[in-house]
Amino acid sequence: MTEAFLQYIWQHRLLEGPLTTVDGLPVVVERPGEHNRDAGPDFFDARMTVDGIRWAGNVEVHINASDWHLHHHNDDPNYHNVILHVVYCYDADIRLPDGRILPTMELRRHIPQGVWDRYDQLMHPADGETIACASRIADIPDFLIHAANERLAAERLERKVGEAQHLLDETRGDWDEACYRLMARSFGGKVNALPFELLAKTTPLSLLAKIKHRPLSVEALFFGQSGLLEDEFADDYPLSLQREYAYLRASYRLQPMPGHLWKFFRLYPASFPTLRISQFANLLLHTDNLFSKMLDGANVDTLRQLFCCETDPYWMNHYLFDQLAPSRPKRLGRSVVDRILINAWVPLLFAYGKLHDSDQHKEQALSLLQQLPAERNRIVDRWTDLGLQPDNAAQSQSLIQRYNEYCQRHRCLDCNLAFRLLKTEGGSGQGRLSGRKPPSP
Repeated sequence: MTEAFLQYIWQHRLLEGPLTTVDGLPVVVERPGEHNRDAGPDFFDARMTVDGIRWAGNVEVHINASDWHLHHHNDDPNYHNVILHVVYCYDADIRLPDGRILPTMELRRHIPQGVWDRYDQLMHPADGETIACASRIADIPDFLIHAANERLAAERLERKVGEAQHLLDETRGDWDEACYRLMARSFGGKVNALPFELLAKTTPLSLLAKIKHRPLSVEALFFGQSGLLEDEFADDYPLSLQREYAYLRASYRLQPMPGHLWKFFRLYPASFPTLRISQFANLLLHTDNLFSKMLDGANVDTLRQLFCCETDPYWMNHYLFDQLAPSRPKRLGRSVVDRILINAWVPLLFAYGKLHDSDQHKEQALSLLQQLPAERNRIVDRWTDLGLQPDNAAQSQSLIQRYNEYCQRHRCLDCNLAFRLLKTEGGSGQGRLSGRKPPSP
């Protein structure tokens, strides 16, 4: 039992009547009020009639009536205009400073048994199931599931835009530097995002511009700064990188990052940081003014073309230094490029539109999400198993947002699916808890 559940019940009127106060006075709710998630009463501007008298004011919700004193509301003038105290258990009279006893409604008398059952099922899903509504998702109409897609995708984009804006603050508004760092982070994927970000921070773009005419120097710079050239090698290529980096390090007083930060375990060889570093170096070697070039990219195909990153020929038959492997091209795959566009470029482009008051760039960012194919990962695959197949990246982003911010955090009552599930009888899992009694006070 939580106050959040009681607030949800009150807000959505999931009650059976007739409604009365604890002393039997009839209550007719015209408007439950506006839910307040900040300090002060739980609902503002409620409208109701109590025993024939019309009231307008605030509503406070508690598990026990005595929580009013526990929370020191009697001493807070913000609570002096509460017109109804909504509680689960009535265990005390509450007297306001003017001497009136606050009208109180005990909700446990009015919550339908079916709502209890369905709420309990959401709060206690099957063992190992992180999507609490998985057993009943087939009962929810598609239009309701997809209705919140745009809002959820916008929520996720706003979070990423916030990260991009924070990076812009760090770089003092330098869009080229911010783009460079965001791209680096995305090249690292989920596992090596932080080491790649650190690599970009410790490898100045200004130095890169000075040595861009020497491909070996560019790759030596990135591998040297990554800390992955600290071993003893047998092959000519890593040895030549070591020699070149030693010269660069002495000339520009460079300090490499710790090499142990990079993770190889449980990665596919094609995702090893050695290959990703070489691909990233190749991207910067062959693309002048990356941010400007991407800003001019009118569509997905144009942007993808920028990321046709090969590696040095050495990596054709290597995944690690000094270890031969079957020969095959090591260019960035389309799914990796699309992931970089989704997670790095779209947020940066939207942030650019916001800060420059450009609807064109904001709309372009949103359009890219709709043009890009839906992502394939563990989270999206789980939703697909439940019958929710995203058509594009905007929809897959909404599914990831729903899972990360609502399912994993048990925020079912903040999800648009909860109202349908709590209100509607039936479903493949509903009978599991049939007859369960509401918790005792």
